[in-house]
Amino acid sequence: MSSGNRPITIAVDAMGGDHAPREVIKGAVEAARKDPEIRIMLIGPSTAIKEELLKINAVELDIPCIHTDEFIKEGEPPALALRQKRNATILIATKLVQKGEADAVVSAGPTGAVVASAMMILGMAEGMERPAVGGPILGFSPKTVVMDFGGNVDCKSFQLLSFAVVGCVYSQRLLGISNPTVALLSVGSEEGKGNELIKECFPLFKRSGLNFVGNVEGNDIVTGKADVIICDGFVGNILLKFLEGLGGAMSQWLKSSLAGKLTDDEIAKLRYDLLSKTVGADLVGAAPLLGVNGVAMVMHGRSHAAEFRNALVQTKNVIKSGLVNVVNTELKAMADKMKLDKN
Repeated sequence: MSSGNRPITIAVDAMGGDHAPREVIKGAVEAARKDPEIRIMLIGPSTAIKEELLKINAVELDIPCIHTDEFIKEGEPPALALRQKRNATILIATKLVQKGEADAVVSAGPTGAVVASAMMILGMAEGMERPAVGGPILGFSPKTVVMDFGGNVDCKSFQLLSFAVVGCVYSQRLLGISNPTVALLSVGSEEGKGNELIKECFPLFKRSGLNFVGNVEGNDIVTGKADVIICDGFVGNILLKFLEGLGGAMSQWLKSSLAGKLTDDEIAKLRYDLLSKTVGADLVGAAPLLGVNGVAMVMHGRSHAAEFRNALVQTKNVIKSGLVNVVNTELKAMADKMKLDKN
């Protein structure tokens, strides 16, 4: 981890994302230029990286480039692809964190590959089977954390409890909420509502020692009824992508409806304000994989330069907050508590 006045070094997967490497490199350079605490390392084809750096007049910056021609494409089975591509960008970037040469890895590549790399190279914290991905999901309630965004599609009750633990630490360390309230996302607020997983989770959460307030419904996310809202990754990913699609559709509708009535700049500002309220995840750019022994940040594949810039700033905040260490300590404490309860 970064210490003292040493810059925070972030290994960036230059080939991760739909618009790589151009938008990745542009955003990473913007972050490094804006914040002297951030130092970037770019992992990918050196020729392509140098060409992009030249286009944005960044060749004078001290940006190490680690060459590899291998990277994971969207749609490739993560486990098989990582075995076949031993020099894939995400693997090399994650190994830099393991070796202490970087403080974090950031990638907009396939989430499955980022998760698999982190699990394999960094290892899992005690009390966590798979990493959780989460954070603020909606700009109307920017301090409401939702876990999980899609790292875990099929879950068991004790896994959702571990998501709640890491969600609480996220809320405390990054959002400044001292005793966050926790809720289960369900189809009704009453105990006993929901599918079998939620019904099984309810009593487990009640005796967990967390500030559990029961079930909430989807409309409660907008109002911030609970600080940390828990669901499996199947539900969470659908919710995330619905909000992204809704925000984009509303933005386009606003543009066409106001054309000729307001100036282009006024319309652009309104569209930005609308998107910031509906697509909260874009405001921070990246979400940490929580439950692994290191800082690994996941981004949406469609991210552009602005999201990459925001992601590196958010990564710096995650590192400085000590989030990973606190998460892993709390996970162990919860695992010990659950063992005692069983006995």
